[in-house]
Amino acid sequence: MRDKPYYSVRTGKHTLGGQLDLATVLRVASGIYENLEEEGYFQEHLGFECVDAGFVAGKVGSDLDGYVLLQVRKAHLLPFRTEFPKYSEDDFFDVLEFLYEHVSKPTTREYHSWDDCGWHCSVFDRPEGRAEFREKVNRVLRHYGGGFELSVDGEVLSLPDAGLEALMEAALPSSDPENIELRVATARRKFRRHGASLDERRDAIRDLADVLEYLRPKLKGVVLAKDESDLFNLANNFGLRHHNEVQKVKYDRAIWYSWFFYYYLATIHAVLRLIAKAGEREA
Repeated sequence: MRDKPYYSVRTGKHTLGGQLDLATVLRVASGIYENLEEEGYFQEHLGFECVDAGFVAGKVGSDLDGYVLLQVRKAHLLPFRTEFPKYSEDDFFDVLEFLYEHVSKPTTREYHSWDDCGWHCSVFDRPEGRAEFREKVNRVLRHYGGGFELSVDGEVLSLPDAGLEALMEAALPSSDPENIELRVATARRKFRRHGASLDERRDAIRDLADVLEYLRPKLKGVVLAKDESDLFNLANNFGLRHHNEVQKVKYDRAIWYSWFFYYYLATIHAVLRLIAKAGEREA
């Protein structure tokens, strides 16, 4: 499929800037679902209808309505084919995450030709089905709103700011999963989560600041004392970690929180490399 935008988007002449509204996204995503459903991608878990046997249950059981209600806590989502165009944004993202959990690619199937019943599938590849589903829906999500993606973990997340995608995805030069890698990964997800509030984004920045605080003893001799102090001034003086009367709190948090987050993420990468380099010199 072509990734390069067509003329009006490429030249900035498109009335919507190339972005899609919710109604359009729902229509396209509904088509993706219907195509995969017809090919048997949801039969393993959600079952299917047969002209001879009626409803053939999948792994989640015969009460699909009850199962969806229990999992998603919403009663108006089924049947997907007819309800898709009516979804709110939150409904849409809930359903994408649900479908991702229950999709698997058929590898063995037979076509039931009576009354054009359709494919009956028996063997499935779940990782391959998930990969295909994610690749298809992400082609659509990146053009909706400010841009979203369905992650490998099955969460709908906002796309990183333009030009900072590599920083957000870059592996950390560390061998301390509990105190560094996992905490940074949690902060990334928290910051990018769909509908994350400003308080939740502030918590993500705090998480990164805590990682730097953990690394602080290892900075001795790696950076100058003043530089070390500057690393913590943002968190301590802009109402991110502590709360006191001398902190600066009258600033546009929606704008500056993004800057704070990427600043600390980049700083963690730099500090870890400085520490590793110092260790190599001492070895």
